[in-house]
Amino acid sequence: MRIGGHTSCVAVARSGATAPRLLLDAGTGIRRVPALLGDAPFRGTILLTHLHWDHVQGIPFFAAGDRDDAQVVLAMPAQGDPLAVLTAGMGPPHFPITPRGLHGDWSFVGLEAGRREVEGFDVLAADLPHKGGRTFGYRVTEAGRSVAYLPDHGPLGCGDGPDGLGARHEAVLSLARDVDVLVHGAQFTSAERELAADFGHATVDYAIALAEEAGAGRLVLFHHAPGRTDDAVDAIVDSVANSSAVLVVAAAQGLELDV
Repeated sequence: MRIGGHTSCVAVARSGATAPRLLLDAGTGIRRVPALLGDAPFRGTILLTHLHWDHVQGIPFFAAGDRDDAQVVLAMPAQGDPLAVLTAGMGPPHFPITPRGLHGDWSFVGLEAGRREVEGFDVLAADLPHKGGRTFGYRVTEAGRSVAYLPDHGPLGCGDGPDGLGARHEAVLSLARDVDVLVHGAQFTSAERELAADFGHATVDYAIALAEEAGAGRLVLFHHAPGRTDDAVDAIVDSVANSSAVLVVAAAQGLELDV
């Protein structure tokens, strides 16, 4: 009731801007973005980390993007024709329309890893280890401030690494190094480490260890387990509040951070 149940979407606005032009993932949380735009259409870019359902389900329900005056670039990790890949999961018989049925000017782009300018931000994309399809993490920088978005990935080996939490992937460290805010997946606890490995995810203690090793300024625990209660999420944060070298907060619907 407090944390919220929408799936992954983060809106990023430039310094001094009144509305976001960059969205990270398009889960059902994207339905909240029109409230940030007033009556205006969305004109910007959506960067998908990968194509699992919980990161794309909101696309056909994005009212600010599904209108005649919208201009949307939908970019994803390159893996064949981007429109065909997306249509395989969004179209009959799974859904009434395909992406081409969306109103407005939509373009679909496959990205390779690397650095590029996106909507006035410097964006670094890197391949991350995650089961079930090519997956990116992103580092977004503007005016000397940076956010790393790593919602879905797992350590290189369960139980490996200097602390037994799993070896950190070099690309993960490069995205998170000295970042102001690290948004990281936190679906599983340490007691669920084997389950996390089965799903290709990391645990909360791994996320904290990564944030500390990378020198992140703040860690936002994200992508909570669907069955985790508000109190359980709060308890996770409270349990590490005094022991972590990095400030830890839990993501919740509507959370706004000035970076």
